[in-house]
Amino acid sequence: MTATRAERDSMGELQVPENALYGAQTQRAIQNFPVSGQRMPEAFVRALITVKKAAAQANMKLKVLDKDRGQAIVKACDELLALDDVMQHFPVDIFQTGSGTSTNMNANEVIARLASRYSSEEVHPNDHVNYGQSSNDVIPTTIHVSAAIVLSNELIPAVERLVRTIEVKAKSVAQYCKTGRTHLMDAMPVGMDQSLLAWASQLKQQVKTLRAVQPAIQTLAQGGTAVGTGVNAHADFATTFSDALGELTDIAFKPAENFFALIGSQDTAVTLSGATKSLAVTLMKIANDLRWMNSGPLAGLGEIALPALQPGSSIMPGKVNPVIPEAVAMASAQVIGNDTAITVGGQSGNFELNVMLPMIASNLLSSLSLMTNSATLIGEQAIEGFTVNQNNIEAALYRNPVLVTALNPVIGYAKAAEIAKTAYKENKPVIDVAEAMTDIPRGELESLLDPKKLTTP
Repeated sequence: MTATRAERDSMGELQVPENALYGAQTQRAIQNFPVSGQRMPEAFVRALITVKKAAAQANMKLKVLDKDRGQAIVKACDELLALDDVMQHFPVDIFQTGSGTSTNMNANEVIARLASRYSSEEVHPNDHVNYGQSSNDVIPTTIHVSAAIVLSNELIPAVERLVRTIEVKAKSVAQYCKTGRTHLMDAMPVGMDQSLLAWASQLKQQVKTLRAVQPAIQTLAQGGTAVGTGVNAHADFATTFSDALGELTDIAFKPAENFFALIGSQDTAVTLSGATKSLAVTLMKIANDLRWMNSGPLAGLGEIALPALQPGSSIMPGKVNPVIPEAVAMASAQVIGNDTAITVGGQSGNFELNVMLPMIASNLLSSLSLMTNSATLIGEQAIEGFTVNQNNIEAALYRNPVLVTALNPVIGYAKAAEIAKTAYKENKPVIDVAEAMTDIPRGELESLLDPKKLTTP
């Protein structure tokens, strides 16, 4: 049996594990919500602790929280943020009350218990740690803060590193020309660097989209308290809090112009999720291109060889699979699913409060993390190290009947189609068929049908 202690809240007394830092409301949540066994993301919890620290600093500055208790709260937050295993103190399930009140009170109780050790007066979870706050503005604020930190410090830098990796790789393979493909069928030639630089261009656009969301995700509900009116908060709390938080995170946060909007909806989270989903679509396209280019090595395209990272089969010796692109494709699929859940969650803003906040927070941070790690993996473990199979590329390239497209301006579409069909039927290089079926000299045909020349205007 685990030793317990008695704790009391407004609903009465109950037993809490003796050594737990949390109190009665957290214990009630543990008992009430045995849904998934999944806790709120650590990035969210650390952002929540940082929010509580900034709130204490703001309240001290505004002289609505005494210095002794305020400094104790700040010290308690610092102690928690320094822990490697901070999550042991935050056991509440993701699927809880839709406002995230249980998680807010979990933080208030843990911080208050620690702070009381450093203060000459008792620190109360509601009266002091939560002063001038409500779960209804704290949790929406923490969604924005946690997402803003991951977006600014992790996701955008990871995608920008991937762009640089692709651009360097493109330069190193610029001498190779390959068969282009539309509908997965042979098409006009492209430079291998052109294929890669298309990926880089897609990713640059995704970064622009993500950056466009940053001002909104750095705008906070804190100060609106229960319904958006700001009841029980100092008139200058929102601005003072945002300034304090900015100093702690080195990110420019600001109060919302309308607290009602940020408490009653999660439109910004939905927008950021959509942008992250868009990035997932781009990464899945890149991952699938790599898988096709790597396919074979004998019966597929075999244009490139991805780094061999692990045995590919438990029964077929020597088989090596494109494991990194597959992992990235799965992560991308999960982000697309997360976005659907967040979209449904965003629709649950009923009057003055959205009531799917914990789920939105969890899925959003999951998506940001999945895309951060996927961008890093596909760059470092797939694109950076693949090698080009020049013989395979050229064997297909110079026999490609579609090259006859270059003769359209000279002999017309109909004649060119006749040459292509003959080349397919007789399995001959298109240049040999064109020489036999036209009056164009071989030397001129070699120039007109040069795949490398056909990759530039």
